[in-house]
Amino acid sequence: MPSPDSLRAAVRDVVDFPKAGIVFKDITPILADPVLFRDSITLLCDTAQGQPVDKVVGIDARGFIFAAAVADRLGAGFVPVRKKGKLPWKTREMAYALEYGESVVELHEDAVKPGESILLVDDLLATGGTAGAALELLDQLGAKVVAVSFLIELGFLGGRKMLGGYRIESILNYD
Repeated sequence: MPSPDSLRAAVRDVVDFPKAGIVFKDITPILADPVLFRDSITLLCDTAQGQPVDKVVGIDARGFIFAAAVADRLGAGFVPVRKKGKLPWKTREMAYALEYGESVVELHEDAVKPGESILLVDDLLATGGTAGAALELLDQLGAKVVAVSFLIELGFLGGRKMLGGYRIESILNYD
């Protein structure tokens, strides 16, 4: 069984990125190491707890890296949730609050059928705004979300509270 400890040891802290006062959790060392990347995908797949998954939904942009690999491993489809204006077909959109202002994510309105089992995957849970908006879109489409899974959770930011009653799984938690 892969160890979250080896993943934690590879996460690099970058101080004052993207702005002063932020300590950015850089996952690129995990992505660059084939063993660690494979282990991260295995651990994220395990968060489905053996439940059938029709589609894995990944959040723009680093979430795509993990979600697409998880979808392949689980034999599921992959669906992107993107920033506004990036999807070419008919979409549904959801606005969410940022620290300063607002952003919008979109999902193709035919990407998920009612009742399909969904695993929502992203690299990081911070304040929960983006994942919360993605969950609202999935709810509008009638999806059955089996879990919301993150490689990293910044627990001290309280993002879990924004995600309602969904089962939240995090491989690495920083409190």
